[in-house]
Parts: sequence; structure tokens; C-alpha cells
Amino acid sequence: MSIPNHYYQHKTQKIGFILLRGFTMLSFASVIEVMRMTNYLSQNELYSWHIYQDQEDICASNGLRFENSISKEELFGCDIVFVCGGIHVQTATTASIKQLLQQLAAQENIILGGLCTGSIALALANLMDGYHSAVHWESLPAAKEAFLKVKFGEQLYVIDKDRYTCSGGTASIDMMLQLVRIQHGKALATSVSQQFVVERIREASTTQYLVYTENMGPGYEYVRAAIELMQANLDEILSMQEIANLIPLSLRQMERLFKRYCHVSPAQYYLRLRLQRAKELLAQTSMSIMQVTVACGFSTSSHFSKAFRNYYGYSPREQRKPTDPSLTYKVAGSGGVISNL
Repeated sequence: MSIPNHYYQHKTQKIGFILLRGFTMLSFASVIEVMRMTNYLSQNELYSWHIYQDQEDICASNGLRFENSISKEELFGCDIVFVCGGIHVQTATTASIKQLLQQLAAQENIILGGLCTGSIALALANLMDGYHSAVHWESLPAAKEAFLKVKFGEQLYVIDKDRYTCSGGTASIDMMLQLVRIQHGKALATSVSQQFVVERIREASTTQYLVYTENMGPGYEYVRAAIELMQANLDEILSMQEIANLIPLSLRQMERLFKRYCHVSPAQYYLRLRLQRAKELLAQTSMSIMQVTVACGFSTSSHFSKAFRNYYGYSPREQRKPTDPSLTYKVAGSGGVISNL
């Protein structure tokens, strides 16, 4: 299926990509593929894409490399420049990359974006203060702690003025389809999504990390609602009765549904969420054990340590064992470090 090209008489929009070492291939390729299919269906070059690598041996997290790379100067002729991040984004965002991003940000006609952890690279260059931003859910807790002036959220993607950020993975498809819809209309965006067998174009407000179980059935919506309340209240703990009242459901009914769908009680599920958050903070930030204790809703560090050991089989201090010091960067306002995003 193609759409007559007389509908699209726009100039070609140049999209640049800065590939960081260890970038995530899926989030990068998803944007490229949407642009390719948009050009094909419109029978017009609505988008062109250009790759920049500041080092010759840059490769994706899956080990693949790209040989064709434009010069740094050519990036300044792009309309949008996306930073493609992945694992260890903090070390991949070198001083030269930060300087380049700051120079691009100084150009009024260039929009900056981040794919996967690319938004963290922009934050490291002090280019996200005051902006709403998306980042992959695994990196979200640590990013919130590290960059206090950035409004990181759980959305799939965020389009905030001249900053386009995406949580990565298949969410890159949704963000790019949304841009196609804005720039070239719903019909073309829908046609592109159909080519990729994408059921629907998800809105930016969609939460990226949803809880699924193998068997969803009657009453599961109450379990989902309870879990969302738990996730939103990891530091100031709600009682089981308070959660049941807010759903609303009787406490006994809520317990029965959790046993059916999650195979644990609501209290056990809540504790698991808090301990998982604690593990992330211990691994990814330099927060003290007491600070993690408070951030995850435990009354005392001894209570926290006992619960942590019972669940993981080792203590919070063992989780906090030093990692490679080259894989750290400073946490805003604390003088600490955050590692292994």
C-alpha cells in the first residue's frame, strides 16, 4: 500500500543520531524503520537519517557496528538529533559528547532527543533541567535521585518543547509514529503502524512498565489498581485496609484476588516491591543504607536489613560492594555517586 506523493510536499527532515558506546539497537533501529516506511508509503523523502560516532570502535550492546558516519559538523544541519544510549551511559557520555550536545543545544533550530538512556546523557550535559523526560524503567529510580531538576516520569515517551525523549525498546516506534502523525497526518501514521503489525499507536501518557500475570480474569483490574497504589507509595506505606478502601474492595476480597493472580498476599507483594526498589537504589546510587531504609518505607535499618536478607539471601551491605569506579557519576546535591545504569 502506498499513499500518493502529492499529499506530502514537505521538505526532507534531517534526523541525526549520536551513537554512544553500548547503545540499544532496538530503540535506535525502531526510529529508523518508521522513517523508512514513512518515506516508502508517501513515495517521498520525508525523512533522512544520519549517524555520528565520535570513536571508530563504537558498537551496540549486541556487538553490531556501523561503518558509515557523518562528521560532527554535519550534525548542525539536522532538524532533530537523538542521543542513543544503553548500558553504562554515564561512561559512554564522554566530555567531548557533552560539549557537542551543549553546542547543538545552543542552536535555536535543532531539537535534541534521547532514546533509552539517551535522556541521561542529555542530563549529564545539563540540558534537561526543568524538562519532563522519559527514561527506561530500570534506570528511573536512580535517574530521579541523580538529577533533581529533571522531571523524569514513567511515560513511554515525552515531547516537551525542544526535547524529545523515549524510554527505549518498542516505545521508540510509538514516539516516531506520533511525530509522523503530528507532521504528516493520522492516515500516514496509521498506514505505517499497519505495515509493522502494530495494533495501536500508544500515547505518550501510557505507563511503560505494567504488571502482567499469566492468567488475567475477573477481578484482575482490582489487583492492577492495588499494585499501582503500592508502586506510587513505596516510601510512605499504605496499610492493606487503606489500599482495599481506595480500590475499593473488601480486604478479604483483595487478599483472595492477590492469591489467585499473584500467588502471594497483598502485604507480601508490597514488601517485594519495596525490596526491589531498595536493591536498585543500593546498586545504582550512593545513598546510605539508612537513606534507602527511609526511601523504601522501613521504620528501622535493622528491620530493613532482616527483610532484605530474607528475600535476597544476602545483606544490603553485601549488595553495596564496590563496583568499577569508572562506572559512576555524581548524584545531584549529595556528593555521592550513581552507578551501573
